[in-house]
Amino acid sequence: MTSNPVKPLDLDVAGFVLAGGRSSRMGSDKALVSLAGRPMITHALSVLRDAGLTAVIAGARSSLTQFAPVIADDSPDAGPLAGICSALASTPAEHAVFLSVDQPFVPPILIAYMLRHAFATRASITLASVNGVAQTFPAILDRAVLPHLRAALDSNRLGCFAAFESAAGSINRPLTVLPIELLAQCGVVQHDSAIPAPFWLSNVNTPADLARAEQWLTAGIA
Repeated sequence: MTSNPVKPLDLDVAGFVLAGGRSSRMGSDKALVSLAGRPMITHALSVLRDAGLTAVIAGARSSLTQFAPVIADDSPDAGPLAGICSALASTPAEHAVFLSVDQPFVPPILIAYMLRHAFATRASITLASVNGVAQTFPAILDRAVLPHLRAALDSNRLGCFAAFESAAGSINRPLTVLPIELLAQCGVVQHDSAIPAPFWLSNVNTPADLARAEQWLTAGIA
């Protein structure tokens, strides 16, 4: 992902790539689809590792143990919220970073900045926004939200963003959203491949998305 890894973070953090989706729009497991000559799972893992984190995979439809340790979902058909709950339950770390396997363009320095912001502000959940719209991933979660996320999962309320908002309210600590365009304009974060900030959180969900991602990585964005 980058030739310039972020300085290792002296923080109590676990890193997880969420890879348990059905990939129905892609037609095959997104984690193993090739992007720029290597499986997409390796791009996501590299984002976390280059941000100074040890990376683990949360959920998997295919065997991914050759890439990193895998935490199985307790409820594999319940979507990413199930993977988040299983991952949080597996670690004693104070905070956890969650990145979707189909987000290969997130700059590691953005993860590092979000983490430091989360620790400084004691936010329960820290997200990023694009064009003023909060995005579900990447997400920095304080482990204190786990019981509340688990309650939402057990109640079959599976939407991650709604569960995040509810959990933050339940422990009376803020959910913070950082505007990535402003961070980029201020020079706080940047992308090694010069991909503009509005594209950093793009998802690669379909073959058309994959073709576009290949163009961005090889020829740049027109």
